[in-house]
Amino acid sequence: MSTDQHNHSLDFLNGTPWFVFECTIELDNNSRRIALFLIYLFIFVVGLLENLVVVWVNWRRRHSANSVLFCIINVSLSDLMVIVILPFFMMEVTMDKVWLWGRFLCKVTNLVYLVNFYSSSFFLAAMTLERYLSLSRPSSAAFFPVAGRQRWVLCGGLWVLSLFLALLENVHVDILEWDEPGCYMLPEHNFTEWFVSVALIGMLFQFLVPAAVIITCNLLIARAARTAPDVEGRRDVWLVHVYSLVFVACWLPYHLVIFLMMIDDLNPYIFSCNTVEVLYFSFSVLQSLSLFHCVANPVLYNFLSRSFRNNLVNTVLNHIPRPAEQEGAASKPNGPNGGDPEKQRKISNASTSQSDVGS
Repeated sequence: MSTDQHNHSLDFLNGTPWFVFECTIELDNNSRRIALFLIYLFIFVVGLLENLVVVWVNWRRRHSANSVLFCIINVSLSDLMVIVILPFFMMEVTMDKVWLWGRFLCKVTNLVYLVNFYSSSFFLAAMTLERYLSLSRPSSAAFFPVAGRQRWVLCGGLWVLSLFLALLENVHVDILEWDEPGCYMLPEHNFTEWFVSVALIGMLFQFLVPAAVIITCNLLIARAARTAPDVEGRRDVWLVHVYSLVFVACWLPYHLVIFLMMIDDLNPYIFSCNTVEVLYFSFSVLQSLSLFHCVANPVLYNFLSRSFRNNLVNTVLNHIPRPAEQEGAASKPNGPNGGDPEKQRKISNASTSQSDVGS
């Protein structure tokens, strides 16, 4: 690069090089702050409602033999974790990255975000693998064992792995006092090495490995579903490709920008000043857009499933108080909703059936 394209002044902070550029591009930070606030607000309102409904409907069947359902509950719980901390992000955006809630909440909110960052992808990958194994080998053992203790141990292992990977970054998150206090990840030494390491770990464990499992299994599911007699035609085959597409659409732009930022840290002269400005400007926007998985997951894996919708209607009806004149009928041997109780239990446990690819 020629010196007229870059006008660098080199400074050092704790052994880490920092390059200050004179840029020509002007980006509208106020518009970005408004957009970020609206995105977070939409995800908070819609995602909170959707995931609460999913957990409410599915929680009573959490002990069923349906391992896909078990994964779906964990995905929704993971998404709820990050949704409840979004008000802190909205206020931080409103005050232009000023953090007013102390060191403890700085570290806790970042840790919650990072745990969801990993756990949501892990459980989506496990669920997709379980779908494929159940469809292709219905008589073989499930990836998530049916036995309660074994299943909870495997589930706990994924949560512990998510927590461990999150702590690798979170240990360096703290309050930094510049003009105003801010919540940042900034190690005292070797910032570039830490940033590159954390970026590579996130790219590998949160995106590349889960994406490989999700895309491969969904392609195999689609191929098997074309000849399955109990699959509802092209809609179900098309839907499994949407699962893969949504996951990639949420996370690929985010990791691509992280990768380019990592290259800029390793070689600060490789990109023009304006390119670097656009990268850092777009990072926060893409980070917020990646959280749309909290809104998309309940729709794709629950509300598009006829079995889930039936269970939602039954759950709502069971919580509606019956008029006094119907109390006698409700206590008859046939049970509520005019069905045999044991039959109702079996129908409930069959929700999100393995043969229903779109469930």
